[in-house]
Amino acid sequence: MRLGSGTFATCCVAIEVLGIAVFLRGFFPAPVRSSARAEHGAEPPAPEPSAGVSSNWTTLPPPLFSKVVIVLIDALRDDFVFGSKGVKFMPYTTYLVEKGASHSFVAEAKPPTVTMPRIKALMTGSLPGFVDVIRNLNSPALLEDSVIRQAKAAGKRIVFYGDETWVKLFPKHFVEYDGTTSFFVSDYTEVDNNVTRHLDKVLKRGDWDILILHYLGLDHIGHISGPNSPLIGQKLSEMDSVLMKIHTSLQSKERETPLPNLLVLCGDHGMSETGSHGASSTEEVNTPLILISSAFERKPGDIRHPKHVQQTDVAATLAIALGLPIPKDSVGSLLFPVVEGRPMREQLRFLHLNTVQLSKLLQENVPSYEKDPGFEQFKMSERLHGNWIRLYLEEKHSEVLFNLGSKVLRQYLDALKTLSLSLSAQVAQYDIYSMMVLTLLLLSVPQALRRKAELEVPLSSPGFSLLFYLVILVLSAVHVIVCTSAESSCYFCGLSWLAAGGVMVLASALLCVTVSVLTNVLVGGNTPRKNPVHPSSRWSELDLLILLGTAGHVLSLGASSFVEEEHQTWYFLVNTLCLALSQETYRNYFLGDDGEPPCGLCVEQGHDGATAAWQDGPGCDVLERDKGHGSPSTSEVLRGREKWMVLASPWLILACCRLLRSLNQTGVQWAHRPDLGHWLTSSDHKAELSVLAALSLLIVFVLVQRGCSPVSKAALALGLLGVYCYRAAIGSVRFPWRPDSKDISKGIIEARFVYVFVLGILFTGTKDLLKSQVIAADFKLKTVGLWEIYSGLVLLAALLFRPHNLPVLAFSLLIQTLMTKFIWKPLRHDAAEITVMHYWFGQAFFYFQGNSNNIATVDISAGFVGLDTYVEIPAVLLTAFGTYAGPVLWASHLVHFLSSETRSGSALSHACFCYALICSIPVSTYIVLVTSLRYHLFIWSVFSPKLLYEGMHLLITAAVCVFFTAMDQTRLTQS
Repeated sequence: MRLGSGTFATCCVAIEVLGIAVFLRGFFPAPVRSSARAEHGAEPPAPEPSAGVSSNWTTLPPPLFSKVVIVLIDALRDDFVFGSKGVKFMPYTTYLVEKGASHSFVAEAKPPTVTMPRIKALMTGSLPGFVDVIRNLNSPALLEDSVIRQAKAAGKRIVFYGDETWVKLFPKHFVEYDGTTSFFVSDYTEVDNNVTRHLDKVLKRGDWDILILHYLGLDHIGHISGPNSPLIGQKLSEMDSVLMKIHTSLQSKERETPLPNLLVLCGDHGMSETGSHGASSTEEVNTPLILISSAFERKPGDIRHPKHVQQTDVAATLAIALGLPIPKDSVGSLLFPVVEGRPMREQLRFLHLNTVQLSKLLQENVPSYEKDPGFEQFKMSERLHGNWIRLYLEEKHSEVLFNLGSKVLRQYLDALKTLSLSLSAQVAQYDIYSMMVLTLLLLSVPQALRRKAELEVPLSSPGFSLLFYLVILVLSAVHVIVCTSAESSCYFCGLSWLAAGGVMVLASALLCVTVSVLTNVLVGGNTPRKNPVHPSSRWSELDLLILLGTAGHVLSLGASSFVEEEHQTWYFLVNTLCLALSQETYRNYFLGDDGEPPCGLCVEQGHDGATAAWQDGPGCDVLERDKGHGSPSTSEVLRGREKWMVLASPWLILACCRLLRSLNQTGVQWAHRPDLGHWLTSSDHKAELSVLAALSLLIVFVLVQRGCSPVSKAALALGLLGVYCYRAAIGSVRFPWRPDSKDISKGIIEARFVYVFVLGILFTGTKDLLKSQVIAADFKLKTVGLWEIYSGLVLLAALLFRPHNLPVLAFSLLIQTLMTKFIWKPLRHDAAEITVMHYWFGQAFFYFQGNSNNIATVDISAGFVGLDTYVEIPAVLLTAFGTYAGPVLWASHLVHFLSSETRSGSALSHACFCYALICSIPVSTYIVLVTSLRYHLFIWSVFSPKLLYEGMHLLITAAVCVFFTAMDQTRLTQS
């Protein structure tokens, strides 16, 4: 059966997306969990250890505090409280830290540093899986044991105001709540006012036991303006006044309660230097944790450096403070300063309950738990504790009793630390069988380099049938063995036999197709050449660069440093590509190719101002030529300005890339260094940013309008004007006639004004494409339609990009124009080479935007442009497009270029195959690498975020291939 290579590649990528999804399901498992589920009811607490005597303490200790107020400030960095900003903007909090009755800590959050996993860590004490980054957008109900669940079971009345993520995680747990939308980052005022407005009323009442307040404004300011914005200081002052109001109210109420109250100030995660979060930098993982109560010893004049603890320690500490069982899945340990003022017996009881809970969790998750150092220390501590109880019951006051108690305390604290570390190391129980379900291996490089756009797929041969049935039998046997002998069922084993059988049939068919095609290639002796029409043609330096560059990039993914600094790899590749193109240009202009005249170019007037008519020469086998011309040399065809532009274009592109590198520092090693983007976004340089943004939008219009219809040109001009008005409305840039305007809004109307023109241009382009299917002879109509779709995407990118990133968009269009007019047309590049160049530049522009393999660099504010409420699907789509605008725009330009320059049916199909292949090779290789490196030190901080990026990139690649195939089918229909 003959199948178009583009169609085949699209099917392969679509199936590979499903394979990646199954792999991710196996790679991102749930962390360590207790086998005793929360819904089964509370287990009786462990009795106090005894050595030959009977202890009467078999119940939970009573609560230490009457009421607990938790103030969680989203994205509160530790230096916002303990640093100079805290001294300046939070004087009351600073006073409590330095001289008040409080205990201060720096709580370290584990990646991913996003809100929902961090709330889970605070309330359950467990380490959420990395896949919770995705679930963060739509938080499901939390089924694990938690402080909230235990408090509700004990009859505690809980009141909550703030981020609605809590309401989703703990439905029906609050007697009163008011949730606010957490993803609408443009709002940093009302989102906090909606929390504070309840304070006066709820503090006067006494019908609650736990009050939780989650403030989002600081996090939203960070996403919009970064940690150095003047708005940060204003928000910290606001939070300081809120804290003072709560603290003074709790102090005044303590006379009416037998126990003191507790006020907890904490953050869920920090804030990077760009204002985002999600990764593992110091600024993102270090958060303040301040416990304030009259029960603590006052520290007059004592300024301490806060001790570093784990964020998971909060759950165990809150449970002890409220007289509740510690959550079963908690890997944290009690913050001992909270109970150090209690009697020795109570202190030992608290520590014993914590170590018993951790030891049970260790037994259920580590087969060789008896050899674990923490478990051995626990057993030793328990024996010493029993001896102390016996001595305590015999004589309650002696120096020997005190010394032995101090020794038991130290032993318990050491056991807690060791057990917590051991359990934290057990965060990955990999579902290896599900990971192995990824069976699609795309075809080899020689297939991509063949000009032929069809594949011979022998689906009906006897050999194929025999191999197909043998593979099904082998896979079925493996499935039965794994799923019946494994101690714990994996995800794939949980599928029905019908679903599992369908997957095995699909996997067998794919494997057999791949083996058959490769066999035909090897047996048929189809050795890849530069030009299959001319067997004597050889590989050029550019072909070798493409192969070696692709292979080098794939191999570099095995090193964590190269993954962190992947942008350097792409910068090097595009710079080297520019040098190779310069060398090829000079050689063709001065020397020719083996004495044969190369492809020439005559400049003619077309719909976009200047188009090319190809001169036929040896080796020009892919792009369409005008057969009416002869074969003059390049020096004869290119005259005057065109000749010098061809020679200078690679160097101009190289200069553009160098300028773009200075705009955004990304990666890890140099991300902290100042760059042009930071300089432009500072409040002192708003005028310069305004001029640069306006100039960039003007360049975008000049470069894009040349291929649009008159109506689309007008829409594009008004849309770009609306982009500037939107940025001016939100205060990012200024109008010349209002240089000091402080009238800042959300820009909802201006952004929606631009959306109207985006949709209008996309509709016009789609209409032209559909019309071109009916009018087969109107080739120009299809070209204009594709360009208008591309123009609509450019306008959308201009709206979503931050103002300092608009030069990235302008330079992208400029480089595309230079490459189109002066490199791809004058030189003899086939569809495969042009496709790879588009892919390389698309990847480079992904990093020029300031992106990296760090989740913290995702600009989620792009998902809320023009939205006054959080709407999940548009927000996700806009964020994805804003992040991957570089690759998407270069891929759509590739479709337009090949459609406008070629009329044969092979170029688009061949390009689709090459694009799918060059995108899938890194993904497939990286999956093998992360599987082998799954116990690497940086698997969660470096390799896992990159895996999520690769999965999303593959999904976008599948969409691009579908677009390729649709355009190719349109061409086949017309022909």
